[in-house]
Amino acid sequence: MSDSNSGQIDNVMREDRIFPPHSSFSERAVIDSMEEYQRLYDRVKSDPEAYWEAEAKSELHWFEPFDSVLKKDGINVEWFGGGKTNICYNCLDRNIDAGHADRTAIIWEGEPGDTRTLTYRELHAEVCRFANVLKGLGVEPGDVVSIYMPMTPELAIAMLACVRIGAIHSVIFAGFSAEAIADRNNDASAKVQLTADGLWRRGKVIPLKETIDIALEKSPTVKHCVVLKRVNNDCKMVEGRDRWWHEAAADASENCDATPLDSEATSFILYTSGSTGKPKGIRHTTAGYNLWAKKTFQWVFDWRPDDIYWCTADCGWITGHSYVVYGPLAAGATMLMYEGAPNFPAENRFWDLVEKYKVSILYTAPTAIRAFVKWGDEHVDKHDLSSLRLLGTVGEGINPDTWMWYHEKIGGGRCPIVDTWWQTETGGIMMSPLPGAIPTKPGSCTKPLPGVMPVIVDESLQPVGVNQGGMLCIAEPWPGMLRGIWGDDDRCKEQYWSTCPGKYLTGDNARLDDDGYYWIMGRIDDVINVSGHRLSTIEVESAMVSHENVAECAAVGRPHDIKGQAIAVFITLKDAEASEAMRDALRLHVRKEIGALAVPDDIRFCEAVPKTRSGKIMRRLLRDIAAGREAAGDTSTLEDFSVLAKLRGDEE
Repeated sequence: MSDSNSGQIDNVMREDRIFPPHSSFSERAVIDSMEEYQRLYDRVKSDPEAYWEAEAKSELHWFEPFDSVLKKDGINVEWFGGGKTNICYNCLDRNIDAGHADRTAIIWEGEPGDTRTLTYRELHAEVCRFANVLKGLGVEPGDVVSIYMPMTPELAIAMLACVRIGAIHSVIFAGFSAEAIADRNNDASAKVQLTADGLWRRGKVIPLKETIDIALEKSPTVKHCVVLKRVNNDCKMVEGRDRWWHEAAADASENCDATPLDSEATSFILYTSGSTGKPKGIRHTTAGYNLWAKKTFQWVFDWRPDDIYWCTADCGWITGHSYVVYGPLAAGATMLMYEGAPNFPAENRFWDLVEKYKVSILYTAPTAIRAFVKWGDEHVDKHDLSSLRLLGTVGEGINPDTWMWYHEKIGGGRCPIVDTWWQTETGGIMMSPLPGAIPTKPGSCTKPLPGVMPVIVDESLQPVGVNQGGMLCIAEPWPGMLRGIWGDDDRCKEQYWSTCPGKYLTGDNARLDDDGYYWIMGRIDDVINVSGHRLSTIEVESAMVSHENVAECAAVGRPHDIKGQAIAVFITLKDAEASEAMRDALRLHVRKEIGALAVPDDIRFCEAVPKTRSGKIMRRLLRDIAAGREAAGDTSTLEDFSVLAKLRGDEE
């Protein structure tokens, strides 16, 4: 039995399968062996400033050179001090200057099937035109522009136009309520709002402008609103405040010089949910973020100029910022953007897109993969997926059985899987297999990337042993790291730097196995303490999902008079009937897989579990439901409130 006060977490799940990179992949890989990975990792660790100085000079354009690589003063960090650069210039102008003007930058498909392509030259022209529109509205460097738009090329154009002129963008996922938008606008003191008349979602029009009109009634700092005509529905235009995108851009010049910006100038704010009920605006800067997004894209996705790359994330999330827009474009990649749902008009839409555009790299979320499993293999079997050479996962841990399905059914057993761990706060990927170098294990994010120095500690801040879980921290600065919470540096210090002084506290638990591989074990507050044993929710969930009838599972702890906490699980079944016999079968299955200690006390069947719009399970709400409490804290990111109502019993 573990010491319940030590902060260590019991490891009850074993996963021994290992998949080395195929030799045909490694032969062409950017980093082609474990030895090469280790040499690079050790090189960065031994002299990080020398490494990042060379990378910054070779990978970014500088209007003015930096005079220092890294300055640290407590938790205050400065990368490439004194230098001036511009993210948009590095994404567009630099590629055009390198002779790639006619390379396709964006392939876009809307949910109804309409398509567009933009070369780097064409994207540059559109960005410059819209940057001039923003300037015409009085937007200056340091002003905040709020973006609430569908996944169209104009969303990427808006982001790039902002960073081109030094404006700070705050992208808000186009599914949030008017109240959530207003909260974010007011916290950021946004000056301009960008939106669309609506978007397509599962064949229906979602009227975005109606939501924005309500939000702007409560957003006094917003003086202008630019509206993209996407779905051609009727919408109210407020005279003096609102203007159509196409009309505003019609006479704008295609020439707009990129503004030289200080390395530490804020490039964007991205709001994440906070347990206090107040979302927090994570602040990222210019040079370090730009370099980290580019290098991690090149390393992790083993990018080659002939790749067609598709990250399925929305730009309302950090994944969309770093691996739909800034990382791929800085590298000169060709990327696919898709507007709509993965199951419209049918459950094979993603595979139709992969086949149609010959996608070679696919980066998606475990929650989507679990949905594909539930929908059935027949939707995959209709399509030729032979163009794929690399698969990736992002957003949360992936359980081994889902990993294996992804590997075999989507990857044909030939495609490496890069299981990436990172956060909004980290700016880019922190741990991941390098696909030509690092053998993979189902469910493990494997190794830290060069420049990432992780440590795992218990509650007394002592390092834990091998195969013991504890709090995951990052010991040294990295270029893509957050620089604060917008307008609340004290909150940033308290949340990320106070628990483990001198180290960044990720908020996740992790363990290191015998091979030096990292396993993420869920959020720190997701640990369940059963009779003195601290169990990871991810391990319980993985055991459940390995049952043939389970599509998805969320595990939480609830108060228990004797054990301290009992395990409660929320189960979505594939096609099986919810019954007491099924409950008994699932308890027996967990006992067999990971032991009697992890057998759930409560098993609740549901049509779906509550998730954020980025696909993460909202375990905080489930803990409240399991304990019979009213859900507390911020629920603005909840995807479907009817799910919560059904779990509470508010609906029949």
